[in-house]
Amino acid sequence: MATTNDLKNGMVLKLDGGELWQVVEFLHVKPGKGPAFVRSKLKNVLSGKIVDKTFNAGVKVETATVDRRDMQYLYHDGTDHVFMDLEDYDQIPLSPELVGGAADYMLENSNVVVAMHDGKALFVELPAAVELSVKHTEPGLQGDRSSGGTKPATLETGAEIQVPLFIEEGEKVKVDTRSGDYLSRAS
Repeated sequence: MATTNDLKNGMVLKLDGGELWQVVEFLHVKPGKGPAFVRSKLKNVLSGKIVDKTFNAGVKVETATVDRRDMQYLYHDGTDHVFMDLEDYDQIPLSPELVGGAADYMLENSNVVVAMHDGKALFVELPAAVELSVKHTEPGLQGDRSSGGTKPATLETGAEIQVPLFIEEGEKVKVDTRSGDYLSRAS
């Protein structure tokens, strides 16, 4: 048990009859008139649905015990993504629905964190940024460089992102895994 004053981003709560909700963001509000409250944005761990919820300050909420395990992504076997636990070397298959958009930025043998609750995988967390090679992109246009234009590029994982005009095929780029935005060239 915790109070709404203890909320942190990433914390998983048990609400509405045992459903698991992850705190995406929260804000403590102290109005000039009336009691303080906590405005939060919660994401349903299983369905991915995001809702806004307001709690009175100091109200007790039940937290879920979530075990975050370091795992290595091994391969995609056609139906599932297979991960290996780095502590006991157990291999676990996870469905594409559970892996979600993380599959766009995972290479074989890359390390990820898999959140588990009661022996069941909940979601996959990637590092904030990953380095991937550009597999295909059109050549940049010569001439007008004053406008910071972008062009589509396909990464080695198959994901499509927008990159600046000067990026060429074969270059490694740094990509934000949360938004899918180009960050920089990889050094």
